[in-house]
Amino acid sequence: MKFGVVVFPGSNCDIDCFHALRDVMGQDTEYIWHRTVDLDSFDCIVLPGGFSYGDYLRCGAIARFSPVMDSVIEFANRGKPVIGICNGFQVLTEAGLLPGTLLRNKDMKFICDNVYIKAENTNTPFTGLCDGQHALKIPVAHGDGNYYVDEGTLKSMEKNNQIVFRYCDSNGRVTGTANPNGSVENIAGICNRRGNVLGMMPHPERCMEKILGNDDGLVVFQSLIDYLKGGVVNG
Repeated sequence: MKFGVVVFPGSNCDIDCFHALRDVMGQDTEYIWHRTVDLDSFDCIVLPGGFSYGDYLRCGAIARFSPVMDSVIEFANRGKPVIGICNGFQVLTEAGLLPGTLLRNKDMKFICDNVYIKAENTNTPFTGLCDGQHALKIPVAHGDGNYYVDEGTLKSMEKNNQIVFRYCDSNGRVTGTANPNGSVENIAGICNRRGNVLGMMPHPERCMEKILGNDDGLVVFQSLIDYLKGGVVNG
């Protein structure tokens, strides 16, 4: 089992993801420079957070055209798991692997804080160990995390269980005050119809060790590892 963490010019959470997977979870993990096109040796691809290409034009708009992305799209289309975190989520929407887009936060300010999210869909490679009831405390750090999608697409996503995480309070209640950025329907993370591509704004890789005061992010990566070992999810 081998994980690949893509590095774009401007990535700054690649080291966090690498540490989480290799040092905390004990997985074979390699960095993938954005000019790489051969992904055949990998079982899962991670698009990390940061400011790829300085977030010029739109967040993720230039990274989408990096040589690696054609291979990531092919990788995803073969049913292999891909996770995009924060800027990685933005890249996935720009690449068309996920619907919708990420707009400026509702208050037009950069947010760096701990928030709570709950799993709405536990039948994905990334949420198989989530119970869908308890809130996870996960950090966010973004200026463009306001998820938007048109009403028709939103209804289709809800029908196909593509909403994976919603912002909530510490008791798991989805409320307007728990929404840090204005995302439609408190959406914090979504997947494609097939369920093998996840985009989420919160950073699970930043809360993986008790020494840091919070290890709620473990459940996302352990779910993924268990999926890759057994090839099944809940349900």
